[in-house]
Amino acid sequence: MRTIEIALTGEYDESVVAHRAIPRALALAAAAVGCRAEGRWISTRELERDAGAVLRPFDGHWCVPGSPYASLEGALAGIADSRRKGRPFLGTCGGFQHAVLEFARNVVGLPDAQHAEVAPEGANLVITPLECSLLETMGHVIFAPGTKVAQSYGRFHTAEGYHCRYGVNPEYRNALARGGMTVAGVDELGAMRAVEIGGHPFFVAVLFQPERSALAAPRPHPLIAAFVEAARQRVAGRIEAEVAKSA
Repeated sequence: MRTIEIALTGEYDESVVAHRAIPRALALAAAAVGCRAEGRWISTRELERDAGAVLRPFDGHWCVPGSPYASLEGALAGIADSRRKGRPFLGTCGGFQHAVLEFARNVVGLPDAQHAEVAPEGANLVITPLECSLLETMGHVIFAPGTKVAQSYGRFHTAEGYHCRYGVNPEYRNALARGGMTVAGVDELGAMRAVEIGGHPFFVAVLFQPERSALAAPRPHPLIAAFVEAARQRVAGRIEAEVAKSA
């Protein structure tokens, strides 16, 4: 099978620990599912011009930590394209925040939904500062049974590392749920830490940074492995369809 191509959307910064960890995390995950995977960094400014065209060659899409991005609208356009086209998607940290924001704008029906980091005076602040900052901390996450996240881990709780100051405004939790976004993971107080979209091959976003585990130990992270496996299955399905068509 050919190498799985993963779009890494966000502006690469060597000083960001998560960015340094992602290539290693992808390699470990790919080895675990029996394929090769390669990530290519895509600036959010590129996505602003034509997200569909930029992402078309890719088998999976990872919206990475590091917000605020160079182009908020570009980041949201890329997420929307993967959501609508069934491209396996993983959002971590800032990617989680923007996946929720895109869903609020384009599915829930809040076109003026905003992120407090870039528009603190916005009317519909779906993403707001956390009551307690999660900079360089570990926290427990409890998964909802039957979700892709729980299935990925094979259990209903874990401890993960964070480096973030923003999360989902709880006032919008019910609206997101009515729109079809599942709360797949919460902390001990019930605050949202993971979401996913049903009916999509793989659309998962988490507030924590699972990629960092690759720098601590040479073991694949279960969530990243599940994401790469979804991308691998997308490629396999496309190849099967092409073979059937030519037969």
